[in-house]
Amino acid sequence: MAFLFAYRILAYVPVPGVNVNVIKEFFDSNSSNALGLFNMFSGKAAERLSIISLGIMPYITASIIMELLAATFPNLGKMKKDRDGMQKYMQIIRYATIGITLVQAVGVSMGLQSLHGRGGEDAIMIDMNLFIAIAAASMLTGTMLLMWIGEQITQRGIGNGISLIIFAGIVSGIPSAIGGTVNLVNTGEMNFLVVIGILLVILVTVGVVIYVEMGERRVPVSYSRKVVMENQNKRIMNYIPIKVNLSGVIPPIFASAILMFPSTILQASTNPYIQAIHDFLNPNSYFFNFLTFLLVVFFAYFYASIAFNAKDISENLKRQGGFIPGIRPGEGTAGYLNEVASRLTFSGAIYLGLISTLPWVLVKFMGVPFYFGGTSVLIVVSVALDTMRRIEAQIYMNKYQTLSAVGL
Repeated sequence: MAFLFAYRILAYVPVPGVNVNVIKEFFDSNSSNALGLFNMFSGKAAERLSIISLGIMPYITASIIMELLAATFPNLGKMKKDRDGMQKYMQIIRYATIGITLVQAVGVSMGLQSLHGRGGEDAIMIDMNLFIAIAAASMLTGTMLLMWIGEQITQRGIGNGISLIIFAGIVSGIPSAIGGTVNLVNTGEMNFLVVIGILLVILVTVGVVIYVEMGERRVPVSYSRKVVMENQNKRIMNYIPIKVNLSGVIPPIFASAILMFPSTILQASTNPYIQAIHDFLNPNSYFFNFLTFLLVVFFAYFYASIAFNAKDISENLKRQGGFIPGIRPGEGTAGYLNEVASRLTFSGAIYLGLISTLPWVLVKFMGVPFYFGGTSVLIVVSVALDTMRRIEAQIYMNKYQTLSAVGL
């Protein structure tokens, strides 16, 4: 809790030399595009241009790039699997995070040069070159602090630190969203029945996410009598769990970033043709959400193929003396597992696609004044479930240690 509290304090520490009011006006006018999504993930730190305004995204980007490279280059994949190599692998991710953060920080600083408020005031109040140097150093420090906080949380076994940081950022916006909704009801701009309908939709969405995220296909595994006798005092897993959603929250994040980035860039142009393209890619359009659905499905299959390696599972199973009843060990087992995973991935991809387009449905038909649905619900619920499992495991471990100490 202390680490998460420190994270929220850092979100209110702005980069020196910036006019916070101008930045907030800019993000308020871009709440429905990629900047709004980025601001949500940073816990509203971006609209204050705090030292952690880049959030933990550079670290996540570096991790995803390394995952893709590890799946492409066998030597990097072996490094990741080896215990000593894993330390070197994580060190490469940290260095890549530094590089990505510096590039993004300099880009953001230079972009603010042309930003002005409604009254004509500048976003930067000091010399431009000095501001770029200060902003780059400040944002790099903030991102490295977040990375350290995330790793410390993970090492203490209470959940994935990086996921918890994103979780805290999203949840921090809920009170203001509730306050805004109450104000709309009080002023008569929103019907109370609509609010009840929104709550029902959110509850149903959370229930569906919990049901699917906990769903898995358990492929039965048998072991030879010799293996069972040798491991009488050890627990041998008699099934292979394959989750319905193998790709997690990566596909919605990738799809949103890819589609919203061009829209954000094109809106600065006054060319009529570019403006027509910008309107075509408007996040509130039917075409945009149709593309979102297709991209989420594509990335779900792509990332699931990286996350689930049937060949490695079949080799480990064969090495341990296990087999799937009715399936030949080796290539036969790998083929069977790939077939099961493909069927589950289809269901998981459709589920992710529907969840990702839910915010648009809420905004379009119910006039929801806040962004709480789809990707944000998926992240919040997934992280909460994972944290609960880890806390439960820690409680059981402490109980066993206590019983062992008293001789029971």
